Amino acid sequence: MAAAAECADIAEVRTIAFPQEGLLRDPGAYELMEAAIEAGADVVGGMPHWEVDESGQREHVRLCFDLAERFDRDLDMHVDETDDGGVRTLEMVADEALRRQYVGRVCAGHVCSLAAAPDDYAERVIDKCLRAGISIASNPVTNLVLQGRSDRGLVRRGLTRVGELRAAGVNVLFGQDCVKDGFYPFGRGSMLEVALISAHAAHLTNRSDLAFALRAVTEAPAKAWRLTDYGLGVGARADLQLLPVPSWEEALRLQPLPEKVWFAGRLVAENKVESALHRHS
Repeated sequence: MAAAAECADIAEVRTIAFPQEGLLRDPGAYELMEAAIEAGADVVGGMPHWEVDESGQREHVRLCFDLAERFDRDLDMHVDETDDGGVRTLEMVADEALRRQYVGRVCAGHVCSLAAAPDDYAERVIDKCLRAGISIASNPVTNLVLQGRSDRGLVRRGLTRVGELRAAGVNVLFGQDCVKDGFYPFGRGSMLEVALISAHAAHLTNRSDLAFALRAVTEAPAKAWRLTDYGLGVGARADLQLLPVPSWEEALRLQPLPEKVWFAGRLVAENKVESALHRHS
């Protein structure tokens, strides 16, 4: 939070109190979560599938929602980041959100096991996510690398059901998840790169698909953040990048550096790139 405060003039950083090793499996983690939120953490995190059994997973979900309600925080949870289609904590999260009427305040990240689960379960839980206003953060960049590593022959890709979630009207966003860490050594926080890799992974190629990819790294995350002053309009917060290309499709294809970056209406960064073509007769 100190680092975020130091960078407040160039970026808005939201801190998530996240129980990396679970709540029941890691004694004392719940108290640390409480302390982190009391210290100013913006969002309640969670990772229910990391608990040892179904009852522990349900208790993990309940504890996270208790914290969120008590401190009036949104939730951003790592959910079902596994190849095992039998792991189904997404439905637990959706059921709890509906039961408490915590609508529009939950983001579920990864949700890889949904792709391996039967269609009837997937249809049921996608409908619940829609009714609960749950945003789904797919992280293809990291999950393509992590999931299916032990598979041979037909290798699972680790991607959630982007097409079905999109068709149902669920708010779907693409995330980076990792920036140069032990899970994924390549991350650099470029959402343009994330959109390109996600388009490959989710088979997004036509004009409608590419427009969806743009929304998935702009409007959809803003909706998950519940930003009210986002977008192109009078009075909006004026966070934007200027890219030296004529269209979004060309930005996705060429992956240029932004020429200028504004944050809250202030110019905070500039790049200058020169290209020269030498032709010889």
